[in-house]
Amino acid sequence: MQPKAFIFDLDGVITDTAEYHYLAWKQIGEELGIEVDRELNERLKGVSRMESLERILAAAPRPLSLTAGEKEQWAAQKNAVYGHLIETIRPSDVLPGIEGLLKDIRNANMLLALGSASRNAKVVLERLGLTAAFDYIVDAGQIRFGKPHPETFVNAAEHFGIPCEACVGVEDSEAGIEAINGAGMFSVGIGSPESLRQAKYLVSDTSRLTLDGIMEAYRRDAV
Repeated sequence: MQPKAFIFDLDGVITDTAEYHYLAWKQIGEELGIEVDRELNERLKGVSRMESLERILAAAPRPLSLTAGEKEQWAAQKNAVYGHLIETIRPSDVLPGIEGLLKDIRNANMLLALGSASRNAKVVLERLGLTAAFDYIVDAGQIRFGKPHPETFVNAAEHFGIPCEACVGVEDSEAGIEAINGAGMFSVGIGSPESLRQAKYLVSDTSRLTLDGIMEAYRRDAV
């Protein structure tokens, strides 16, 4: 028994754009009078841009009253800063072991999708030279509910016409793992046991991620 499709997150899984997100939100925070430190940034991983902004606003020392339009403007400004920062991304920025894993999945005749909360996912994939590696890219702009809601992963499974239980999701955030599990898929986590304890298979970093290791864990879970 083997899965029919793999659905990958982008940030922290395919490449590490997390630092760019952090620097962009930090700049926006400074303009709003809110300190965006590393601890707050951890709570922004894997969630949508608007939800990230809401979490930053909730950390304000004094309540800020922003209209929906103003929030959209701040989110757009963050995206502009982030878009400028990611212009430096190159194929050499693909995380260790990922290119080999993608090739192994392709050679095993399984489908590949990208399920990212980022609306810049296609641009990042192009800069990494990985666009052709994926059969489908979930359009974050068409997703009503961001992670930890499972919609992103369910969207990919439905596109392929594959049952969720025949899919593997790969994530590095707690919200992402929750979304995969909520979809009824096999969850692969990259990171620490403290934050990703709900992952069904966990490795500390991408260099330890192999198709053989995932398949073995998947079969054990299916028994």
